[in-house]
Amino acid sequence: MSSPLFYGDSNEFEKLDSRPFTQTDHEILKSYEAAVDGLAMLIGHHCEIVLHSLEDLKCSAVKIANGEHTGRKIGSPITDLALQMLHDITDEDSSFSKAYFTRAKSGALMKSITIAIRNRERRVIGLLCINMNLDVPFSEIIKTFIPEETHEVASDVNFASSVDDLVAQTLEFTIEEVNNDREVANNAKNKQVVLNLYEKGIFDIKDAINQVADRLNISKHTVYLYIRQFKNGE
Repeated sequence: MSSPLFYGDSNEFEKLDSRPFTQTDHEILKSYEAAVDGLAMLIGHHCEIVLHSLEDLKCSAVKIANGEHTGRKIGSPITDLALQMLHDITDEDSSFSKAYFTRAKSGALMKSITIAIRNRERRVIGLLCINMNLDVPFSEIIKTFIPEETHEVASDVNFASSVDDLVAQTLEFTIEEVNNDREVANNAKNKQVVLNLYEKGIFDIKDAINQVADRLNISKHTVYLYIRQFKNGE
């Protein structure tokens, strides 16, 4: 059964749940602001990302990226289509709408999806709307997915199936990395491996120190010693 977003007839948008937002509700919505900027950076300038708060529909847009595609800005009201998507999401007890197509005021064709943001009581308190401008030349879109020559491409990422595999794979890669570094003396290789792993954050994983110690055939106290020396700048 869907959560009680509307009182009475669910087709009457004016009967939207008007209970005041709690401090937790505001904190939940605030936590999504970074997602707006992050998604916009990942997808590119051709995609508008809007975070709506349902506390006040007259000025629901509380965070927006690339708003030039629709002319919206912070403080803009919610759209009738967003309300319709909200209605559909609530009726289906879902957390996101189906993808849909619309046209902006400029006439640009947009492909969109609306994601519901719920609080701990499952009440929908906000919407995250993602709108891609399909009229942007494809060459401009594809450019956002190709690294520029001046940008350094990150090394291979370990998509491990478990944290143990992540530690093991990163450890093996780091050992190979250190062994291929001719500037590292043989008697300093273990220490350098531990340093590299420390810089990669591997020791934030529980029991990683034991795995590293076993693989390097040193005691975990030695690993702790190396880490302590790194922290002290020795």
